[in-house]
Amino acid sequence: MVEGVRPQVDGGRYPVKRALGDEVLVEADVFTDGHDAVVAELLYKHAEEKSWKSVRMEFRHNDHWAASFRVEKLGRYQYTVRGWSDPFLTWQRDLAKRQAAGQDLTVDLQIGAEIFGDEIDDYETAIKLKAPIPDEHTVVLFDRVLEVVVDPVRARFSSWYEMFPRSFGGLRGVVGMLPYVESLGFNVLYLPPIHPVGTTARKGKNNAVSAQPGDVGSPWAIGSQHGGHKAIEPSLGSFEDFDVLVKEAEARGIDVALDVAFQCSPDHPYVREHPEWFRARPDGTIQYAENPPKKYQDIYPFDFETPAWEALWNELKSVFEFWVGHGVKIFRVDNPHTKAFAFWEWVINELKTKNPELIFLSEAFTRPRVMHKLAKLGFTQSYTYFTWRNTKQELTEYFQEVCSSPTREYFRPSFWPNTPDILHETLQHGGRPAFIVRAVLAATAAANYGMYGPAYELMERMPREAGSEEYLNSEKYEVKRWDTARADSLAPLISRLNVIRNENPALQRDWSLQFHPVDNEQLMAFSKKEQENEILVVVNLDVRNPQSGFISFPPCEVHDLLSGGHWVWSAERNYIELSPHTLPAHVFKVTRR
Repeated sequence: MVEGVRPQVDGGRYPVKRALGDEVLVEADVFTDGHDAVVAELLYKHAEEKSWKSVRMEFRHNDHWAASFRVEKLGRYQYTVRGWSDPFLTWQRDLAKRQAAGQDLTVDLQIGAEIFGDEIDDYETAIKLKAPIPDEHTVVLFDRVLEVVVDPVRARFSSWYEMFPRSFGGLRGVVGMLPYVESLGFNVLYLPPIHPVGTTARKGKNNAVSAQPGDVGSPWAIGSQHGGHKAIEPSLGSFEDFDVLVKEAEARGIDVALDVAFQCSPDHPYVREHPEWFRARPDGTIQYAENPPKKYQDIYPFDFETPAWEALWNELKSVFEFWVGHGVKIFRVDNPHTKAFAFWEWVINELKTKNPELIFLSEAFTRPRVMHKLAKLGFTQSYTYFTWRNTKQELTEYFQEVCSSPTREYFRPSFWPNTPDILHETLQHGGRPAFIVRAVLAATAAANYGMYGPAYELMERMPREAGSEEYLNSEKYEVKRWDTARADSLAPLISRLNVIRNENPALQRDWSLQFHPVDNEQLMAFSKKEQENEILVVVNLDVRNPQSGFISFPPCEVHDLLSGGHWVWSAERNYIELSPHTLPAHVFKVTRR
């Protein structure tokens, strides 16, 4: 019997995920009736290969076996498990028992010779023999072939920085900002939509229904007389400017990520050329986007169930292909949960078959099952509920859910303390300490994280109105002028956090996350470990008052990578004190004594 093969997602319906160079540990329950010796074997190959490689599995306990293989090529690998009961190994095992008991082995050696197919003279010879190749009819193969999608390392470990090009003078201005982004230590520069912005029903500042002269509109209202998803807003520059940006960023180790928002302004060429791709209202007008009571009169959503769906789907796939042709390898996808699941499974598979290096970040702040379904369908990384998890209990439970549960086989969390759409009340009211704590948590608890800047490092925290998570004077609707050289900027801290992430392999993976008891509910402690590299993070969640307590952690030496402090802990419980008025977090590098 070959059962319980893992990892697998939904019985093998979806692939698991790994990054280039990772090991895939495969486990299975392999057993037989009676007492015969069992052999278990792992089979694996890249999807493009014809022949299988095999690895003998190691017996662990209770009929449980394990073996691993390393993924050394992008794309898809296949794996399965087979097993058989081996009469020769059974005989060899029992022969050793009889030898130890001092029994006569004459007949047993004759039996072994029949199984082996050759004469066996004595015990020493018998025990060294290798088992013959099993009869194919005796081998039991697991009833399905499982798959693993292998992505670039940046799929597992990335640091995203979001900025609006129009606030920096367009694409050429962003080129000028690359040294700043590089100094912060980010390796993905994410740009909101850079396409022409519509004028019909254009939104004004602070999402006003009517725009005033000079208002630039929302970049997510895509399409005008200047083109659609395969065009660039003229005020931002040209394709030559974009190509220079991609090239210059790559030279600094930074990937440019583009926002893909499959929706249209009323002025988009698609609306005129393909009205069948949109949903019509009874009065004949096209249905604009709504999330009651919110109305988005400047945006028309596509109808993914239109009778003309095939032409629509192919055209949307070509949008990705167009920008891949301009060197883009990473896409942040806007609101994928409002589009057809079947479309995402099809289009991502199509694109990654030709370009397995592509990365897709799902911006789906929606119900958990929907978020996880999108990850199963192919999205490489996923936004999470991190922004809304702020107490010790909330954070502990959520970190364990996304980093330690079986969902980690397919769901790669990306932690964002803010976005242009989300200014949480913790940042609104917590001041500088809150911004520090949330940055430290995002950068250390998750291998993938990001932030919307320069709003974050400059601690932008004024809501549009009380109880709102929208920014006052949001950059989504107007051009901003940011003073990135401001004396109180958090840029040095963020830069230091990214240096720590890059220098410590423990922070480049999620799965080793472990929490440690602290006898104060305002103090939170967790660690990560990768081979000999171990990081311990302690934060004060109280952004107004100093907090202290004892942390349960084995004796060791700890060096604070943020402040430079050094301590020797000789006991199992160690005193910790953190003040929001100085530095409300420790990021310790641990040396075991």
